[in-house]
Amino acid sequence: MKTIGLIGGMSWESSGEYYRTINEEVKKRLGGLHSAKCVLYSVDFHEIEKYQALGEWEAAGEELANVAVSLEKAGVDFIVICTNTMHKVVNSIERKIKVPFIHIADATVKQIKQSGLRTVGLLGTKYTMEQDFYKSRIEREGIQVIVPSNEERTIINQVIFEELCLGKIEKSSKQYYQEVIHSLVKRGAEGIILGCTEIGLLVKKEDVTIPLFDTAHIHAVEAVNVALEK
Repeated sequence: MKTIGLIGGMSWESSGEYYRTINEEVKKRLGGLHSAKCVLYSVDFHEIEKYQALGEWEAAGEELANVAVSLEKAGVDFIVICTNTMHKVVNSIERKIKVPFIHIADATVKQIKQSGLRTVGLLGTKYTMEQDFYKSRIEREGIQVIVPSNEERTIINQVIFEELCLGKIEKSSKQYYQEVIHSLVKRGAEGIILGCTEIGLLVKKEDVTIPLFDTAHIHAVEAVNVALEK
């Protein structure tokens, strides 16, 4: 079994889901008392969020790259970031490490292709929905990405940072997300990417009538796939 390097804390709410999913998946596949070999470096999200808000992506990339180097020195075989938004700084991280990096969008694209879908809606932070670093990586695989309206994006982002990252699950917010998903379906979305690792805490597959691609779960399972591959 390979050792997984996890860059977490953004937020710790979803990082906890990564840890749980990874270990449950290893136990399911190997049985007995098996659990995952992993090293988790959890950052202070308050500091990272300040970089995001100020648009200081280079500084954020440098900080996370240093974290990745620390994980590499700790002996991990590959690295995942337990968040979608900070994949914006992947290039900064990959320049500093020699071990492989498992991209969350690549893992998600695999699942979308297996489902045979060609058009998906994307929910996430405003950075993920509005900037090109995430959408373009999916669209270059021949999958069309639709995002919510400007007003919807503002509220979706607000719910993420003011509720989900703080462990607050509100029924009114779930209802709003369901309404946004319905709007995306009317615009042609055949499935929905939960492109923020906290959204899966709020919206479940039973809450909607089309496929959901929960990136936190998909990414965690892909980490196990890599850890257990021969």
